[in-house]
Amino acid sequence: MSLHIAGMGWVTPLGSGVGEVWNRLFNGDTATAEPLSSPLGRDYPVFRVPASALAKAPAHPRLRRSSAISRFSAVAGLEALENGNLKLEPKTAKRTALIFAVSNGGVIYTKRFYHDIVESGAQAASPLLFPETVFNAPASHLAAILGITGASYTLVGDGAVGVLALKMAEDLMLSDTLDYCLVVAAEEADWLLADAYRKWRLLRSAPPVEPFQEPPRGTILSEGAGAILLHSEGRAPARSISIEKISSGTNFHKQSEAAGALEKVFAELSTPPPSLVFASANGTFIDAAENTSIRRHCPDARVYAIKRGLGESVGASSVWQTIAAAQALMTQQALSGAGSRPLQSALISSCGLNQQVAGLRISV
Repeated sequence: MSLHIAGMGWVTPLGSGVGEVWNRLFNGDTATAEPLSSPLGRDYPVFRVPASALAKAPAHPRLRRSSAISRFSAVAGLEALENGNLKLEPKTAKRTALIFAVSNGGVIYTKRFYHDIVESGAQAASPLLFPETVFNAPASHLAAILGITGASYTLVGDGAVGVLALKMAEDLMLSDTLDYCLVVAAEEADWLLADAYRKWRLLRSAPPVEPFQEPPRGTILSEGAGAILLHSEGRAPARSISIEKISSGTNFHKQSEAAGALEKVFAELSTPPPSLVFASANGTFIDAAENTSIRRHCPDARVYAIKRGLGESVGASSVWQTIAAAQALMTQQALSGAGSRPLQSALISSCGLNQQVAGLRISV
């Protein structure tokens, strides 16, 4: 079954709005790091979502005390629906599925809830916060805000979870009861997450993020959300972005095995060779692993790593990559390289820091 991208939306450290953020990336802009303090006495540089990026958040009761992840997702999801000219009336809402993808979100709120109990006693742990400790809380908020009454799922994974959510959407859309599927992936920056990645020697102490450097110098964590509205082939406009193939990839047990895992993904998606590769390179061991497969399977493709500008958003990262790749094909603007060849296809490679790889191929 062939799927097409009907609409897209995102909330990033460079702002929100697909066109606006794309133009900033195209012009070489990078996010500004802010210090994130921890009770351990250490500060971590992170790329936060600016308040202006959430200016279009709806005045909905669900968002008054909800997580930042839920707010990011609501703005991105609404933009994707608007971008796809989809109004969720009762009939349409029943035929639209929602898949929410996240990596570390629920852990953040479990930690906050537990911290309040330890610091001030059980009476200080607000029951208003407790629902946010489950991973599927944002999906519940998002479905209610958007009015989606069809199937709703939550996937938890690492940096590749967005691609796996798109794969799940592909499977769901085989049902004749669905016309659309909204895939939303989100993440929030938190000191606990930053401290864990620092101990794993994956972070650097200050920007910039420098993909494909040797030796790797580490990455900077970021936050935000990305949303992609999918529809079936029969509803596609004359010129649209189609998802040709999704590789659900595999897992690797050691960093040294990442190159072999990515090799399988590239071999599956590189025939014929794509015009563009949107890599997940982020200044860590991932870069060398991806570079090996790019040189072997896509030596003539233009390569871009958007984490140079947006940072490592973990759960949202592969959806951000897909949105940027779709924009490159729709606008025929390449972020790197030169030449006048038309851009016809793009390979999105996703290698997570927690040992998961996946990828997809899109075309115009």
